[in-house]
Amino acid sequence: MAKEKEFRVYNSMTQQKEIFKPNVPGKVGMYVCGVTSYDYSHLGHARAAVNFDILYRYLQHLGYEVTYVRNFTDVDDKIIKRANEIGEDPLKLSNRFCEEYIVDMNDLQCLIPTYQPRVSDHMEQIKDMITQIINKGYAYEVDGDVFYAVEKFPSYGCLSGQKLEHNRAGERVAVDSRKRHPADFALWKSAKPGEPSWDSPWGPGRPGWHIECSAMSAQYLTFKFDIHGGGIDLIFPHHENEIAQSCAACEESKISYWMHNGHVTNNNEKMSKSLGNFFTIRQITKRYHPLALRHFLISSHYKSPLNYTVSQLESSSDAIYYIYQTLQDCESALSSSQEVVSEQNKKGPRVSEAATNCVKKMREEFEEKMSDDLQTPVVLTGAFQEALKYVNSSLKMLKKKLQKKQLLELMESLTAVEKEVKEVLNVLGLLSPSTYTEVLQQFKDKALKRAGLVEDDVLRLIEERTQARINKDFPKSDKIRADLTVKGIALMDVGNETIWRPCIPSEPQVNQKAE
Repeated sequence: MAKEKEFRVYNSMTQQKEIFKPNVPGKVGMYVCGVTSYDYSHLGHARAAVNFDILYRYLQHLGYEVTYVRNFTDVDDKIIKRANEIGEDPLKLSNRFCEEYIVDMNDLQCLIPTYQPRVSDHMEQIKDMITQIINKGYAYEVDGDVFYAVEKFPSYGCLSGQKLEHNRAGERVAVDSRKRHPADFALWKSAKPGEPSWDSPWGPGRPGWHIECSAMSAQYLTFKFDIHGGGIDLIFPHHENEIAQSCAACEESKISYWMHNGHVTNNNEKMSKSLGNFFTIRQITKRYHPLALRHFLISSHYKSPLNYTVSQLESSSDAIYYIYQTLQDCESALSSSQEVVSEQNKKGPRVSEAATNCVKKMREEFEEKMSDDLQTPVVLTGAFQEALKYVNSSLKMLKKKLQKKQLLELMESLTAVEKEVKEVLNVLGLLSPSTYTEVLQQFKDKALKRAGLVEDDVLRLIEERTQARINKDFPKSDKIRADLTVKGIALMDVGNETIWRPCIPSEPQVNQKAE
């Protein structure tokens, strides 16, 4: 059963924040429009997936039992066009890119939805819904095509604010003189040579784009469910048409909350395949750790536009490295003092007042900001960063000579703060199943790749710098350090040795061009 915490979400239908109240107490039904699978997914797809994954995780954190449905459009004009261009079967092509998308989602630590339906597996449900819409007088058939009659639905435009008189012919799709109104849209398309088709009461053909989501959401969540999500570009016409279809098929159809994420932009222009200014998830994760990309994607509020820059990605990479370095240092310190903890454990835990306040503040800020329409950028700063500073200052204290009682209190305090930090990271999807050491090494490997170096190169330069310092050739030692910093490699002198770690390059980096 869900906690009593008020959770507010922005509802695109009412254009205001509302207190979230599910139809069934303790249970949530959520449908999110997925990808059209004809190519590798880009950052816009990643943003939608990650932000709705955050919603999914937070709802579970609040105690809800969530049924999460995210579809694949595997039958579509774009898929057929691409398949014909490369001489591949359209369903094989779409299946291949569905699987590639799943790989990307796993890399980005998106939880697997409850259901991931594909259009090709739901033809009967789609045809049944079209039949219902026709029987209720909201659609008509012409030469094997079936169109939805928008004038039959007085509420058309309720989500987007678009009015029928504003939908002039030829602006969005080619004019079809067989339509009763220019804004009428296809529910079923008659078969054309070289295209996949399925038998139907109106002859062989395939579904239009919009009907699939109405049919699949009804199949898995019924006509009445809690949340429908997707990118802001889907509000019109896709989600507007979904509402029209679902209400025509079932008068009781109602989605309580419509939620939409903002665009990803490149130099403040919408990132899209048609403009050629997009970056695929793979292009980014070849050079940056997927956790860095996930951090970048939630570093802006989900409704706001998110401008892609390499410097932003570098900052996210640096932020995650700092988090994992802190956690690894904490883990090492706790394990090295485990004997003391075990010896004194019978006397019960002693958490300092400072640690108790740190945990309380972090927990309260997390719940307050996440319950206010998922304010992830604020959660990543503020009390969370203060907790990391507390851990690092406590680790310095451990290096001093402490009495057993002081040591035990410090260890217990570190354990309490570390646990809360990990809980926040887990809900944000930033807690890796790998060990801290493994994650840090993965970040170092990516940094070396971006710098065009291998670790032996760095170690050789460290040795050269050490020798230069012995020879009091400080200009040379400073140059070696500065040259590596330009490439995103920081040298740190710790005691008598020099170690290296990734850092933000000291010179601005340019957005790499999409391949």
